[in-house]
Amino acid sequence: MMKDCKYVKVAVDEAPYLRKVDRELYYSGYQQLLCNFEDLFSCFTVRNVLNERKLMDPVNGMEYDPTYENNKEGDWMLVGDVPWKYLLI
Repeated sequence: MMKDCKYVKVAVDEAPYLRKVDRELYYSGYQQLLCNFEDLFSCFTVRNVLNERKLMDPVNGMEYDPTYENNKEGDWMLVGDVPWKYLLI
């Protein structure tokens, strides 16, 4: 019997590459994952905008939506659309 995959693909619009991350490393939720997007995608930065963390391109000031691939259906979802606890199931 095959073990469930604990990795998920993450992406950002305009980024020329995807990353694969271990979901279990981000036990505290989406905010921790979003903070690490800065390390995963070096061309973007995370900034606080009106008490909300946003992924931004520091060169042109544009805001981007991080996404992840749902392992069960293969659909791409916006980070934060589904409660974190369901992503870990």
